[in-house]
Amino acid sequence: MSSDLSTAVDTPAAPAQQTDSQGAQGKARARRGETLTGWAFAAPFALLFGLFLVVPALYGLYLSFTGETLTGAGSELIGLTNYAEALRDPDMWRSLGNTLWFTVLSTVPLVVLSLAFALLVNLGLPGRWLWRLSFFLPYLLASTVVVMFWSWMYNPTLGLINGVLETFGAGPVAWLQDPKVAMISVVVTTLWWTIGFNFLLYLAALQNIPEQQFEAAAIDGAGKWRQLFSIVIPQLHPTTALILVLQILASLKVFDQIYMLTNGGPAGTTRSIVQYIYESGFTGYRFGYSSAISYLFFALIVLVSLAQYKLINRRSAA
Repeated sequence: MSSDLSTAVDTPAAPAQQTDSQGAQGKARARRGETLTGWAFAAPFALLFGLFLVVPALYGLYLSFTGETLTGAGSELIGLTNYAEALRDPDMWRSLGNTLWFTVLSTVPLVVLSLAFALLVNLGLPGRWLWRLSFFLPYLLASTVVVMFWSWMYNPTLGLINGVLETFGAGPVAWLQDPKVAMISVVVTTLWWTIGFNFLLYLAALQNIPEQQFEAAAIDGAGKWRQLFSIVIPQLHPTTALILVLQILASLKVFDQIYMLTNGGPAGTTRSIVQYIYESGFTGYRFGYSSAISYLFFALIVLVSLAQYKLINRRSAA
């Protein structure tokens, strides 16, 4: 009798275990289905990414070890000869120096002025929408439109800037032809064109600062300047770090406005490293050599990015 009762009690355990096993298999099938669905959605992008980015990058790396030219000659491997030549090339170093100088001249005002403009608009000036539009609208223009506009502004004889200077008794300045001011002119054009993006990022960050913090600081007797340096600027550290990273990388890759405004002149004083890579490949017809310079420049960008990453992490930890 007891054995029959035991058998009767233990019998339902088998269906329960079978149900659990079936449930686990169903969940596994569901996860596999979700994984396959995810890959199906990602496949078009992954295909295009590999076809138009990974494959050209690997092919460019291969070209850097050859003497490939536009005619197809010199396709045999020559090792590190192109890299050794690039490191001894004074024109390459001069172009790189111009690029770094442009980065220094443009990054600082693009951060400081965009923050200042965002602070002014955030104060509640009348017609805030008009101020936001005025600062951001140039960023939407194509580089060709910007260059055409500023080329007329910089015209030595008919330009507006020299016209204003002449009203104050100052002589005309060859803004794009004088080696002393050509790079400054390019930087001013870049400031006018791109400051709106940084301005918008700062304005969004300012509007996310809780108003209670300013009210508490005012109750404690803190004035506007104390609130700026004790509340606003510390709260903007992540945004400033983001803007610095984006701005430095964008400035290092400058090409459009310099190429169309000055074509690297006068006497190569504004030629960027990207323009030198382009000229080496498509004017000098040396694809292998230009590829080697591009990968040296890529290594520099990676080093700069890593340095910024470590610096930002160190400040965040502090």
